[in-house]
Formats: sequence, structure tokens, C-alpha cells
Amino acid sequence: MGITPNMFGISYGMAGLAICWRHAAMLGVAPALAADVLFILAAAVWLVLVVGYLVQVPRRTGGWRAELDDPVLAPFVSLIPIVGMLLATGLMPHVPLAGSWLFGAFAVVTIALAGWMTGQWIVEGLDLDRLHPGYVLPAVAGGLIASIGAAFAGWTAVAHAFMGLGVVAWLLIGSVIMARLLFRPRLPAPLTPTLAIDVAPPALAGLAFLAITHGRVDALILAFGGFTALAVIAQLRLIPTYRRLTFGPAFWSFAFPYAAVATFALHWINYGRPVGRTAWSWVVLLAITVFIAALVVKTAVALARGSFLPRLP
Repeated sequence: MGITPNMFGISYGMAGLAICWRHAAMLGVAPALAADVLFILAAAVWLVLVVGYLVQVPRRTGGWRAELDDPVLAPFVSLIPIVGMLLATGLMPHVPLAGSWLFGAFAVVTIALAGWMTGQWIVEGLDLDRLHPGYVLPAVAGGLIASIGAAFAGWTAVAHAFMGLGVVAWLLIGSVIMARLLFRPRLPAPLTPTLAIDVAPPALAGLAFLAITHGRVDALILAFGGFTALAVIAQLRLIPTYRRLTFGPAFWSFAFPYAAVATFALHWINYGRPVGRTAWSWVVLLAITVFIAALVVKTAVALARGSFLPRLP
């Protein structure tokens, strides 16, 4: 049994929940302490996974080269520095200088890894039928999360550059993935939960632009909001498909994307100012918290039964 790259989706989802609570605190809806606690928990899980993964990979057949060449799991390796960026963002309000430079270091690693993987896909070629939504993680999620963090650090020009990287990569890579999903055979059951990743790019793009413009809502934000709504509605149609699946590490693919949508929704509630907006904000916040807490409970039960960790050669 061992740690595979997609298991970093656990810390990715928990960090996404912490970011959601941090945004709620910034809007005056929730206490900042809750976000800090969630960041600490996410960091603890991430560190445990990183240590275990770094110890195991050199012992596996092919080592790091095989890990980064794997057509299914390789994109998830990028979650290691991506979660590092999210955790550094959580540190910024408390230790701004250390948080900013730690974020910068993880951002450099993220973009370097995204570039290397893109070159690898070009040189080695890809089997279209093995493509899955996780392929948006290195450049798309990495670029957009880097944009958000750079904006929080006050690096506005860098934030614009990262946003351009993430959005263009989304248009290029996302369109190929959508073509694969529409015109090729269905994803195998273990990869089906990665369909949830599709809701993340428009929400992250919207959050990045809001971070850069300090919350300004314009035509671009409205467009990202519309695309996010379409992606969420599509997920509703997929619920019967999801319900037939057996729980495993891939189910953590739901956590961060839905947390990103919840965070984006908090901004829309604050912008629209509907009657009872505080109550609506709490509904969103508690819904995503209960959902991720349920994933934590199911993971703990699966670990206790010895059915969560995959068996590796």
C-alpha cells in the first residue's frame, strides 16, 4: 500500500475549505479563527502526505521519472506545490513577508512543473482516451491560484501574468478535455470523480480577477459567473453517475472545486446583497463544510478498514 499523487487532493480540498472560511471572514460573515484552524489541519495533512510520498517514490520502479510520466496520475503531482501556495496564502495575514516569499517559492515550482509536464505531453504524445479533467491542474489551477496569491501579496503585475497563464491554458487544455469527454468512451469508474474538477476553472478565474481588482464586478466577472453556473448545473446531471461509484481517494476531486464555487458564491451574495444575505452566506459556508467533513469521515472509515490506500507494485 502507498501514497499516490491524487491523494494530495485531500489537503487540496481542506485548504480550499480554509480559503472559503477566510473569504467569509474577510466579508465579515465568519470568525477568522475558524479559517486559521482549517489551514493548520490542511498543513498537517499535507506534510504527512509529502513526507510519505517523498520516501516512497524513489523505492518504486522507475522512480520520479515514472511518476512524472504516468498518463493518469502525473498531473496530480502538481498538487504538492499548489497546496503549498494555498497554505502560504493562509500565512500571509499573520506573517506577511514570510507568507509572501513562501508563496513565491511554491509558485515558481508550480509553474516550472506545469511547463515541464506540458513539454512532456508534447514530446511523448498523449492517448486521448486516457485524458481526464485532472490535466487542468498543473497549468490551469496552478496559474489561477498563483494569480490569487500574487494579488494577496500585492504583486499586481505578476498576478495579471499568472491569470493570463491560467486562463489561456484553460481554453487550450480544457477544450481538448471536453472533446475527449463528449466524443470518446466514458471515463473509467476510478477516474469518474475527476469530472468534478471541471467546475473549478471558471470559479478560480473569477476569484483571481476579483482578487486583482479588489472585488470589482464587471462584464468579465459576470461571464465567469455564468460559466460557473453552467458547470454547476452540469454536475447535478452527473449525480446519478457519482452515486454508483465506490468510495476511494478520487472522491477528493470533489472537495476543492466545490469549495472554489462556494467561495465564488460568497462574493456573489455579497455583491447582490439579497434579503437575508448573512443567512445565505452561512448556508453556503455550512453546506461546503458539511460536505468536506463527510469526505473526511468516509476517508477515516475506509482507512480503518484498510480499503483506502491503493496497493502498489
